[in-house]
Amino acid sequence: MSRTMETFDAKKEVEWIRTRRAEARRKLYRKSRLDRYRSELVALKQAGASCADLAEWLRVNHRLKIHRSSIDRYMRKLPEMNTTIVETGQENINLPEEEV
Repeated sequence: MSRTMETFDAKKEVEWIRTRRAEARRKLYRKSRLDRYRSELVALKQAGASCADLAEWLRVNHRLKIHRSSIDRYMRKLPEMNTTIVETGQENINLPEEEV
């Protein structure tokens, strides 16, 4: 019997394999070119600008050429764009759209 067979631990090997597979499944986040302008884009969108308006604003003011559909996909992923303002007396409360 060889020395490697004596020190082989099946439970440790399975744990190591599962850890490697979990790391491989993990999604990698790639930084978007729009992240730099996130707050301005949200403010413009909440003020009523369309995605085409935002694309034009980025092209003219920041020399960033990007398609309106890419901006739309980016904006849909933002948590601050998925809330609705509900007025209750003197204060405004942001609620997720499902609760409204």
